[in-house]
Amino acid sequence: MGFKFSGFDFLHLDSIFSEDELMVRKTARDFVEDNLIPIIESCFREGRFPRELVKPMGELGFFGANLEGYGCAGMSNVEYGLVMQELERGDSGFRSFVSVQSALVMYPIYTFGSDEQKNTWLPALATGEKLGCFGLTEPEYGSNPGGMKTTARKSGDGYVLNGEKMWITSGHISDVAVIWAKVEDEDNRVRGFLVETDRPGFRAYDVHGKWSLRASATSGLSLQDVHVPATNLMPGTGGLKSPLMCLNQARYGIGWGALGAAMSCFDTALQYSKTRKQFHNMPIAGHQLVQEKLVWMANEIAKGQLLSLHVGRMKDGGTVGHEHISMAKRNNVWMALECARMARDVLGANGITEDYPIMRHMMNLESVKTYEGTHDIHTLILGHHLTGIGAY
Repeated sequence: MGFKFSGFDFLHLDSIFSEDELMVRKTARDFVEDNLIPIIESCFREGRFPRELVKPMGELGFFGANLEGYGCAGMSNVEYGLVMQELERGDSGFRSFVSVQSALVMYPIYTFGSDEQKNTWLPALATGEKLGCFGLTEPEYGSNPGGMKTTARKSGDGYVLNGEKMWITSGHISDVAVIWAKVEDEDNRVRGFLVETDRPGFRAYDVHGKWSLRASATSGLSLQDVHVPATNLMPGTGGLKSPLMCLNQARYGIGWGALGAAMSCFDTALQYSKTRKQFHNMPIAGHQLVQEKLVWMANEIAKGQLLSLHVGRMKDGGTVGHEHISMAKRNNVWMALECARMARDVLGANGITEDYPIMRHMMNLESVKTYEGTHDIHTLILGHHLTGIGAY
């Protein structure tokens, strides 16, 4: 059932997007409508990641889209954001997969890797021939990654890694893992390693029982005396700043992605309210309380668009700060979750069924509000920036 997405452009932002930006958005939108929307509800119900869509996305240049060379599309950051918007309009878990492949695997290799690492991995990751994951979060350390217990120690001409990672998108379907560990021989300085997932001692397992991001592969990782050569160390990494730079890339895409989920919820609620009749055979769109909800959603989505677009322009211009990206992620995910709740209210009982995408978006967004920095952590990041005093 459901409705075909009719778009959202209350502020006529299409008039200020470039032709290339509009073309990129149309390409992503058509892909989502033609390939993801028809199967996403069954994927979510079955807890299945639609791996059959990986190769087509690689052909469209969605992986590492804002990177240059190595077979990457070389999109602007605004164009990349619009791709994230459309993918999450389809499903947050599906967008999460692309975010991890792009911002958390390809970006660190591109930024911190050796020439050999870049030439080996980036072209294959760009096409989707190879998949990757990002191993930072641990069972006991989420918002405090500096407390990680995963270690690396020098051994001969390589390193031995030991530790556990948790809540890792794509972990058990990946060919390579970007593992962050404290190097014992460097005063426990955090460094990044490329770990092929078929190495002895490396184990990835599926996390079962999720009520959120069910169309995304979520894993735990275990490293027990995993030997890697010294050439697997990403030479440009050094300290916790390195993984946080990667998270900043992912958070930027999330700010755009949340807009897509919000647009989906709003558009569904708007179209539903015009067809659903209640009291005096009048569409519920004519009720004051329903209109108030629709206006709130449209108002907040429009503001979120302006925020992400401006942050994207700043990023393309080299003037963006991590605090700007934190604001976009914090605001837009919160806003999208509120839109999902209001849209569910408008749809009534129908809002909890898979005939419409509302409840799926709502459950997904509960995770999006938590990962890549929780809502509260981004509040503290912004508070630190404003006051100069760290409260964490």
